[in-house]
Amino acid sequence: MITLFISLIIAFLVVVLVMPKAIPFLHSLKFGQEIREEGPDWHQVKSGTPTMGGIVILLAMIGSLLVLLVMGDLDRSHLSLLFLTLAYGAIGFIDDYIKVVKKRNLGLNSKQKLIGQIVVGLLFVWLSGGFSSQATYLAIPFTTWSIDFGILYPLVALFWLVGFSNAVNLTDGLDGLVSFTAIPTFLFFGLYGWFIADEPGVALFAFSAVGALIGFLVFNVYPAKIFMGDTGSLALGAALAGLSILLKLELLLVLIGIVFVVETLSVILQVISFKTTGKRIFKMSPIHHHFEMVGWSEWRIVGTFASISLIVALIAYLFV
Repeated sequence: MITLFISLIIAFLVVVLVMPKAIPFLHSLKFGQEIREEGPDWHQVKSGTPTMGGIVILLAMIGSLLVLLVMGDLDRSHLSLLFLTLAYGAIGFIDDYIKVVKKRNLGLNSKQKLIGQIVVGLLFVWLSGGFSSQATYLAIPFTTWSIDFGILYPLVALFWLVGFSNAVNLTDGLDGLVSFTAIPTFLFFGLYGWFIADEPGVALFAFSAVGALIGFLVFNVYPAKIFMGDTGSLALGAALAGLSILLKLELLLVLIGIVFVVETLSVILQVISFKTTGKRIFKMSPIHHHFEMVGWSEWRIVGTFASISLIVALIAYLFV
């Protein structure tokens, strides 16, 4: 148990020690976030706030890894998750770089991003044994039942990885929103991996993410001094999906990651409704912008979504 807190504390310390240097450095490089014109008007005041803070989150998780490596507390699961997270983070970094340096606000196009995510996802599925017949099932939460997808399971795993990485990316629209909603989810996986599944490598990885995100919140709560960018959000989304795959809790992630699921569904429903009827269901999507448009403050939205994330993670841990 002490090792879990060591993992968390190291990641936290790396972020809080490195970020004060990283923020002015990114400022000097003019790595400021460009706010999309179709977003809420009042978000324009955030334009120029440094982005790519996800780099420091990833550095913190690597730092935690190096200490655990010296202590001899690493295993294949931890390493495969780190590979997945860093690779998706690299895709996000390229996307951020194009946005802030090349001044192309949309970054990579959807096809380029998808190809990268699929290639990395296939490598992770192979590393984690997803092509083995012993790991091709989906467990139905709170029951003893499961669904075996056989040779189709890698496609399911790919869908999970791509889907959740982009779901977290869509959620990253308000100061502190991703961090506050992801912390309970990572915490659930860490506790489940350590106390229930006996997967210490998975648990240590999850706790390093918790520590990094707590440290990041010091600089990302409203008004944010830095954003994580796609570098952070794509990496964190992939990490959550990867944890669910290794622990065979893919379907349970739909519950404990309900905020990310709802954010994604709000975009899908908005697009379908507008294209079929010409009408919008929400004032703006993703749904956190809808609540902004009806008068909720950022603090209220983030607090509500974070509370929901904490409650569902607690329910899942108590009844899984």
